[in-house]
Amino acid sequence: MPEEQGTTTGRCFACKRTFSFDPKEVMTFLIDPETGFPPGITFFGSLRPAKPDAVARSVDEPVCPDCVDKAKRFADPGNTPPQWESWPPTKD
Repeated sequence: MPEEQGTTTGRCFACKRTFSFDPKEVMTFLIDPETGFPPGITFFGSLRPAKPDAVARSVDEPVCPDCVDKAKRFADPGNTPPQWESWPPTKD
């Protein structure tokens, strides 16, 4: 008899859709429930040192495979916008 995988249902932290996942296999990231952001991230998206108490109270939140794929496409170095040495670009 094959082993049954333990699946659970939860909400994707990014898109808020409900999806089924294996808790051992799902992509998660740490979120401070007091702020709603990862420890060390400010409201403005800037970085700061993560406080030990923020890390201690943080929990792993699941992210659905669709959002993980979108994040990977966004982070792809081939999808960078054009950059010029000066703005506006000079005509050569």
